[in-house]
Amino acid sequence: MSVASDARPGERGSGDGFFARLRGDFANSERRTGYTMVSPSLLLILVIGAWPVIYAIWLSFQRVIAQETSFAGLDNYATMFSDPRFHSAVINTSIFTVLSVALEFVLGVGIALAINRGFRGQGATRAIALIPWAFPTVVSAIMWRLMYQQTGGIMQYIAEKIQLVSGPILASEQATLFAAVFVDVWKTTPFVALLLLAGLQVIPGDVYEAARVDGANALQQFKSVTLPLLKPAIVVALLFRTLDAWRVFDLFWAMSDRTVESLSTYVFKGVRISQTEFSLGDAAAVFIFVTSLVIAAFFIRGLGSQSAGEG
Repeated sequence: MSVASDARPGERGSGDGFFARLRGDFANSERRTGYTMVSPSLLLILVIGAWPVIYAIWLSFQRVIAQETSFAGLDNYATMFSDPRFHSAVINTSIFTVLSVALEFVLGVGIALAINRGFRGQGATRAIALIPWAFPTVVSAIMWRLMYQQTGGIMQYIAEKIQLVSGPILASEQATLFAAVFVDVWKTTPFVALLLLAGLQVIPGDVYEAARVDGANALQQFKSVTLPLLKPAIVVALLFRTLDAWRVFDLFWAMSDRTVESLSTYVFKGVRISQTEFSLGDAAAVFIFVTSLVIAAFFIRGLGSQSAGEG
C-alpha cells in the first residue's frame, strides 16, 4: 500500500488545495470537534474585527459628504497619493519607524543582557527600567515638549550648547521629528528590553557552558549562541514595535502641536466630522491597514521562517 493511501484523513500533503485539506479535517472526528468548539469564538472575532475593516474598505471607495454617499471608485486613492500632505506623512512615519525601532532594538539588547546577569537588586533594577514605559504616551509627549521649549527647556539648552541646533527645536519640523524619535526611544526601549529579556531567560545555561569549553569568548558566544537562540524573541519585539511605530498618533499630535504629520494624524484630520474629506481619510486608514499587513507578513514569513529553519 502506498504512503499516500496510508495517510489518515486530514493529514494530506501540502500540495492539496485548501478545501481538500478542510474536507480531510472534517473527516477526522477529533478535528471536527475542534472546529465546532472554536466556531463561536471565530464568528465573534469576524463580527467584531472583520466587519469594521470590510466596512472601512467599502467606505474608501465611496464619496461621503455630510449624509450623502456616492461611488467614487479609486478617486479617493488617486487624490490621496497626489496629496503633498500624504507624502509628508509617509516620509515622516517611515523615518520615525526606522530610526526609533533600530535604536530601541540596539539599546534593548544591551539592557536585556545587562539585566539578565545575576546581581543583587536585580528585581528592583527591572522595575525601575520599566518606569518610562509605564507613562502614558500623551503624558510623556507633553513632559518632553516642555523640556524642548526654547525658554527654560533643558533639552533645548543642551542642544544649543553642543551646537546641534541654532534655533527653537519645536519650530523646525525636521528637528521636532528627531526629537519625537528620542522621546519614543526613551519611552519604549524598556518594553523591547523586557521582551528580549524573556527570550534570554529561556536559553539553557548548558549551551553557554559548552561554548566556553570549546574556547568561545564572550563575543563569539553572543554571535553563535545568544543571537540565534534569541531570534524568536527578536522577531516578536521588532514586529510589535514596528507596527506600533508605523501607526504613531498621540506622540506626534501632542508633542508637535499638530504641525508634524504622521499617517495616523493624516487619517484623523481627514475623518473628523467637521471635515469634508472623510473618504480621503478613510482611504488613508485602509492604506495603513494594508501596509501593516505587509509589515507583519515580512516579519512572520521572512524573519520568522529563518528563525524556525535555524532552530
